Amino acid sequence: MSKDADALISCARRVLALEAEAVAGVANVLDDRFLQTIELLLNCRGRVITSGMGKAGLIARKIAATLASTGTPSFFMHPGEGVHGDLGMITGDDVVVALSHRGQTEEVLRIIPYLKHFQTSLVAITSNPDSELAKSADVALLLDVKEEACPMNLAPTSSTTAMLALGDAIAITLLEARGFGPEDYALRHPGGSLGRRLLTKVGDIMHTGDDNPVVREDAALREAILVMTRSKLAATSVVDSEGNLVGFFTDGDLRRYLMGGEVNLDVPIALLMTQNPKHAWPDMMAAKALEILRQYKIIELPVCDERHRPVGMIHLHDITRAGIT
Repeated sequence: MSKDADALISCARRVLALEAEAVAGVANVLDDRFLQTIELLLNCRGRVITSGMGKAGLIARKIAATLASTGTPSFFMHPGEGVHGDLGMITGDDVVVALSHRGQTEEVLRIIPYLKHFQTSLVAITSNPDSELAKSADVALLLDVKEEACPMNLAPTSSTTAMLALGDAIAITLLEARGFGPEDYALRHPGGSLGRRLLTKVGDIMHTGDDNPVVREDAALREAILVMTRSKLAATSVVDSEGNLVGFFTDGDLRRYLMGGEVNLDVPIALLMTQNPKHAWPDMMAAKALEILRQYKIIELPVCDERHRPVGMIHLHDITRAGIT
């Protein structure tokens, strides 16, 4: 290495210290203009559109993604593409949040006349109160970034870190103001573990039709075994003459019976079944069914409709295969 280890560590620590200072300074932005921004975004009838060039543009993309996933419809528009047609995505019902450290980014400034023409609200995030961007904005959120972490004070580092922190503060404040909860988050993240846990219902993954083993309570043990074998499930629901669930018979019940002595395959299943078993219903969250299975140390549950008729069966493995743990 051209420099010793201490010098390299010292350089990294300086970067972190400067960026930490920049983030701490964002607290000074939380004033009446911040509240005005929140009110503007809460009342937005269209979309919140973020924009910026270079590194500020990358931060703007992230802010748009965070807003969209936390209850504020949003997307990023590249200002260079904007002046070549993408401005058509913006309407007077939208709010534009433009990011530029010095507030003089040419591509960003070129979209301002369009916003003025359609009376689209503009929020500026910049460190320069005297910039054209700040003066043109309906609200200017002014960062206090004294120095970039780059030793030449050129590469956007402290300024983009501060922008990112402010964007997160805006997004989470909006989340709180909207009463946005875990279920809302899950709806926007169906592919994630939280989404699967909060959105997957028993009816989505249960066994139905020929894969749902059911026998009458007067059926013989041999019939119950055949039904269980055919369905490849280790249990069968037991119903009365009207089709209502009255019991549940599992391979565990079968083993206990076989170990008890003399075996009679013609014995009525009603004598061997578990009466009034635990059960689920199609609209129950699969995560709740998993709780029941674990609590009672069982691996299957009959699934009943509103008339207490078994319309399906769910196995522990069905739930874990769905990514719910």
